[in-house]
Amino acid sequence: MREETLKIYDSLVALCPRFERKGKTMPYTSANGYMFSLLNKAGELGVRLPKAHCDTFKEEHNTTKFMSYGAVMKDYVLITEKMLNDSDFMVKLLNKSFDYVISLPPK
Repeated sequence: MREETLKIYDSLVALCPRFERKGKTMPYTSANGYMFSLLNKAGELGVRLPKAHCDTFKEEHNTTKFMSYGAVMKDYVLITEKMLNDSDFMVKLLNKSFDYVISLPPK
């Protein structure tokens, strides 16, 4: 499952020219010193959103918090299979997440 999700993740990131996927064993995207998407070892994808939007997003999309290595990732939401397979939705979401982290003070 992880390899299949990684292929989809890579194809989605390839549609977003403002950033690229990083990491060999832990694939992620980052900007401004902040990660904003991450594929965990279980093959689940998480995307970072502004704190004020996380609860609404989880409710609207019937999803939950994102965990990696047993820890809850602050301000991340779990991407469902349905979301993952909707490339238009995911490209918009990844770009929204990118826009959010570049609005934060640089690390």
